[in-house]
Amino acid sequence: MIRFIIGLLLVSGLAFSYEMDFKKDTTCLVRHLKVYKYPEWVSKIELQNGKKIFFSSPKSMFEFYFRPAKWSDLGVKHESDFKDIIVTDFATTKPINAKGAFYVYGTNEISPAGDDLVPFGTYAEAEKFSKEHRGQRILSFKEVSDGLIRLLNGRI
Repeated sequence: MIRFIIGLLLVSGLAFSYEMDFKKDTTCLVRHLKVYKYPEWVSKIELQNGKKIFFSSPKSMFEFYFRPAKWSDLGVKHESDFKDIIVTDFATTKPINAKGAFYVYGTNEISPAGDDLVPFGTYAEAEKFSKEHRGQRILSFKEVSDGLIRLLNGRI
């Protein structure tokens, strides 16, 4: 019985794990960079139709998230078209749910996309990183705005 319960816990843990299943030729939709070169920054949105869209950084992922119509050929019309939104935890380099992540704004850490948001799976890790890298603020997914992404891109 104990083996069954342990097995069930292991299998259920795998059901909620994410993977960054990019290949060497996978490019960022927004910046057209090869994402394998910067694995600690990779983000991904999986659509309900099974398509996987990769990004070279969280900032690039948010650009698509806030303005999917710019890439109309993908057919994204509503947030309900998204199945999973995944970012790479900067501390562990493991894929995590973007909506549960904490993002450090205003650090001295630069992504391949320039000024960016640094994602973490826990607030404690985000806070530690923020203190070590002169972070200005820690944000939840819901606190990240299109205006902030435009500011990071120098468009305001």
